Amino acid sequence: MTRIAAPTGEQFHLRHDGAHGAVEATITEVAAALRQLSVDGHALVQGFPRESTPPFGHGIVLAPWPNRVRDGRWVHEGTVLQLDITEVERKNAIHGLLRNTPYRVVEKWDDSVTLGAAVVPQHGWPFHLWTTVQYALTGNGIRVTHTATNIGNHAAPIAFGTHPFLAVGDHPIEELTLTARTVEHVIVDDRLNPEGLEPVTGTRFDLSGGVAVKDAQFDDAWRVEPDGDGIVRSVLSAPDGTETELWQGREWEWLQVFVTRIFPGENGQQTAIAVEPMTAPADALNSGIGVRWLQPGDSWSGSWGICRPA
Repeated sequence: MTRIAAPTGEQFHLRHDGAHGAVEATITEVAAALRQLSVDGHALVQGFPRESTPPFGHGIVLAPWPNRVRDGRWVHEGTVLQLDITEVERKNAIHGLLRNTPYRVVEKWDDSVTLGAAVVPQHGWPFHLWTTVQYALTGNGIRVTHTATNIGNHAAPIAFGTHPFLAVGDHPIEELTLTARTVEHVIVDDRLNPEGLEPVTGTRFDLSGGVAVKDAQFDDAWRVEPDGDGIVRSVLSAPDGTETELWQGREWEWLQVFVTRIFPGENGQQTAIAVEPMTAPADALNSGIGVRWLQPGDSWSGSWGICRPA
């Protein structure tokens, strides 16, 4: 009998005995996706079956750009470059070049794993990068650190994002409230490509006072602002006060929120909410907003994480 590997490849299970109980996570080989995360049995992300690909890109690494590139086309040093169209219905290139790539293990411990993958020259992308992502369990969640190193001969652009769907234990997603320190909302066209920014004060895009997921109709991005300690925090809370927090360092100035009512669950389709830290907004290869240019041999690093607040 031939054994057929799961679409996500090998799975890496992490465990840490924290002050609030066991912290556990599962990371996939393909796309280095965060498939499961829990603290003392309390889920912080919505899981998905080992036998399936990550639904809606759940938990995957978005590099060397997050979100969309309009028409898959951008200009570099006066030359028009054409990326493969990977969001066919909207005719965009979406979420980078690693979403179907198997990562290799760089380092593995009981409570952490570092995975690496190369971004090689290809259609519309004449650069060569080495990227890693480290998943390290903490006492109440996980810290995720991304790095990129230019291993090519020319300066190369880089931006990162990730795509976790959050949960608060077994509370129904429709009962939850999302709070985030949003400053400006990205205005988009009918293909979800950016057309400008607008202040959020007094609009439905102001998430600072909390927005009920049951009323949310979002596939939107914001520029977000850190707290006094330099950390940006987005909090998903249940009626009983239980919370899941997604935090992002100063390098991650943008946030995408995506709500779907057709996420595949154990009992059929259900509501799910992705809270996605990004270092750049959509179409950044064209606008240049949030893009870092690495000289040959140079590296960049930045971190974000998910936790259950004490």
